[in-house]
Amino acid sequence: MAQLQVDQIPVLSDNYVYLVHEPRAGVTGVVDPAVAAPVLERLRAHGWKLDWILSTHHHADHTGGNLELKQATGCRIAGAKADAARIPGMDLGLAEGDRFQLGDAEAEVLETPGHTSGHISYWFAHAKALFCADTLFSLGCGRVFEGNFEQMWRSLGKFADLPDDALVYCGHEYTQANARFALSVDPDNPALQARAAEVDRLRAAGKPTVPSTLGAERAANPFLRAADPAIRRRLGMANASNEEVFAEIRKRKDRF
Repeated sequence: MAQLQVDQIPVLSDNYVYLVHEPRAGVTGVVDPAVAAPVLERLRAHGWKLDWILSTHHHADHTGGNLELKQATGCRIAGAKADAARIPGMDLGLAEGDRFQLGDAEAEVLETPGHTSGHISYWFAHAKALFCADTLFSLGCGRVFEGNFEQMWRSLGKFADLPDDALVYCGHEYTQANARFALSVDPDNPALQARAAEVDRLRAAGKPTVPSTLGAERAANPFLRAADPAIRRRLGMANASNEEVFAEIRKRKDRF
């Protein structure tokens, strides 16, 4: 069974870039390199050669290092086929259900539009690693820029069948702010209360709150809990659809 070594690199003010190494074949990828220099430095430290960039969406804070890394290493760039015109340097277009090989490790490609129209996520089932960028955050979800709330809700639903112990490698360190909002719509949730306290401890110690697990998110993240009766009562939406409840939560977060 192919395993992955994941090296999480904090860049810019709150972004995470992920070096992903499959040791059996000695193949290395990087997910969403916002900038090139820290990636090159980490590659040198590990003695790894960069083979692939895995882009999730076109925003510059996720693709800003693409071309420099490609020039420096000769790597190839994979991204959403539907967004080829906006992913710098893209060589390989991917769509829903495609399988991407990183050495002996295989990722299933999930189309997860909402934040952008061409957002994709990478699910490495054997390693239980989900690289979901700005679709799902710890205790949050991405702002809906190019899609609509229905799209975003469907995108989050694509993670529903993944296991509770799947690791959620998201694009940003937003968890502390997300926790403050989450408590405003789900204040009596003990799992959320415990997670918020844990997040405060981690951030006070200068430690990341990412990755989390899908099980932890299902227990505490209001954006995955639109069916929860307590949240519905809090919002005055007992008889609304899940999509409507999700949309209201996202709108409230936008104003929070």
